[in-house]
Amino acid sequence: MDDRIKNDEVEIDLKELFYVLWDHIWTILFAGLAVGLAALFITKAFITPQYESTTKMYVLSKASDASNNSVTSSELQTGSMLTNDYMQLVTSGPVMEQVVTQLNLEIDSEELAKKISVSTPTDTRILAITVTDDDPYVARDIADATRVAASSHIADVTGAEAVNVVENANIPKKQSSPSIMKNTMIGGLVGLFLAILILILNYMLNDSLRTSEDVEKYLGVSVLGVIPIGENEKKSKKKKRQNKRGKK
Repeated sequence: MDDRIKNDEVEIDLKELFYVLWDHIWTILFAGLAVGLAALFITKAFITPQYESTTKMYVLSKASDASNNSVTSSELQTGSMLTNDYMQLVTSGPVMEQVVTQLNLEIDSEELAKKISVSTPTDTRILAITVTDDDPYVARDIADATRVAASSHIADVTGAEAVNVVENANIPKKQSSPSIMKNTMIGGLVGLFLAILILILNYMLNDSLRTSEDVEKYLGVSVLGVIPIGENEKKSKKKKRQNKRGKK
């Protein structure tokens, strides 16, 4: 019996909480809209757009015999292992220093390496060099210069037979980050969450008794009667307040 009463109280509380949130639905929506617009403004005004440019090259090692049309599985495995070495050589110190000198960049080799990412499809020796910068043309120039410098460095270190260009760097037309739509949506969701959280906390911390049902529910006392406040009484209270302000 006690468990059932407790369950009923929980259901009533959740129902009341739902109505509290529903009564403030426009406040919740306004908070989501306001924070979403704020995120949109901050993203456009204070976050510098970044652009990505990618170039690709293919490394042909001496282990592969150009006259032999067949390629064994061991050769493919060896080539894949060598590709990991090539990826490390692309952002090595000598390559980065050469790019910095060639393009007269105002950053050092370590900072340049942070702008570059190297990836490769599975079981291939194709290297994709991606450069991120706030200037799309600079991103393109760095990508191409890195590919040229890395090609020479890879050939010298590993003795690769050839490093061929698969794809030249492109001039990005769209920014890669930040995502204005994503940030705006996240801001809107954060605004909704904060508004709901504040309303829930206010509901849980508010222990005042506002209705006769609250008196019976929380105090266990039956209400004998309710004295309504009429419109005339409300108007008289407003007039008294206005008269007091006028005298001051």
